[in-house]
Amino acid sequence: MRDPKHPRKFTEEFKRQIVALYDGGKPAAEIMREYDLGRSTFRRWVKLVHETGSTRAADNRTPEESRLLELERENARLRMEVDVLKQAALIFARK
Repeated sequence: MRDPKHPRKFTEEFKRQIVALYDGGKPAAEIMREYDLGRSTFRRWVKLVHETGSTRAADNRTPEESRLLELERENARLRMEVDVLKQAALIFARK
């Protein structure tokens, strides 16, 4: 049974097999019941595999989304560096 505190992890291969079952004609309700999958999870896998051939988030990002994530990471790193330098400046100012 599903446990929100400990979500299950599925391999890319498993997700593709589930979509292959659906594409092969097996009813969605039966697949979801048999493998204890939520409707939104199942539909997301089918949509992503049909649109891009992959369910991995990194494979489904647009170049703009990838660039935005890269910039957000860089921004966080730079903010941390500024905080460290501020602390160092305070230490050296006391001496």
